[in-house]
Amino acid sequence: MITLDDVTLTFPDGDTRVTAVDHVSLTAHPGTVTGITGPSGSGKSSLLAVAATLITPDSGRVIIDGVETTGLGAGDASRLRRDSIGIVFQQSNLLPSLTAREQLMVMNELGAKHSRSRRAEAATHADDLLASVGLADQRGKRPHQLSGGQRQRVNIARALMNDPSVLLVDEPTSALDQERGAEIIELILRLSAERSTSTLLVTHDLVHLPRMHAVVRIVDGRVESATAGGAAAASSTGPAPTSATGPAPASASRLQPTDA
Repeated sequence: MITLDDVTLTFPDGDTRVTAVDHVSLTAHPGTVTGITGPSGSGKSSLLAVAATLITPDSGRVIIDGVETTGLGAGDASRLRRDSIGIVFQQSNLLPSLTAREQLMVMNELGAKHSRSRRAEAATHADDLLASVGLADQRGKRPHQLSGGQRQRVNIARALMNDPSVLLVDEPTSALDQERGAEIIELILRLSAERSTSTLLVTHDLVHLPRMHAVVRIVDGRVESATAGGAAAASSTGPAPTSATGPAPASASRLQPTDA
């Protein structure tokens, strides 16, 4: 589970500071996907960077599986990202010289102890993940031999390689057509449920929002609204949906964490 508690983030702008994230509180539960939307420049990517422990907020807390991350040193934060956080970048950022399988296996080498002794296990895990994203027969191909949708599937599988509890996804459909974009969203929903990840997904593509468990709209760094999505409404049992609050206008709603 990931919780952002009253998080504020500012950046310097000449003699003043610009507020990118303004007292945002948000909790995402295991097995759910929360869509984060809003106009360009509203603070969505900054919020995701704070959640990923890539940026330390000015105030507030980020709690991942009970660990308060904002007080961690650089080394501990790096280990937390490696072990507990999967990041799906907007661009796949695959290494041109590596095959799809090798893109995943390199995650085993990121500073973890005894990584060499686990290479055979990592190879099997990589093959299983590629099969789960529909690329079992593409594991030996390099990025230039894959379509855009296939590269994004490798990107998702790579983010799951270390079995994270939190998955952070940035605009996964921005470079895809509607059909392939819908397939990627469905894949993220399925994998989040199967692997019990707490997933935050930033998107401008409003057509996919009804499929999420919850939808949070950010405007000028604030939570304008937080509502249950179609995935939560369609299920009579399952994990609690996301809760989110902020100093929003009076018209904004607050989604309470209840059984979906």
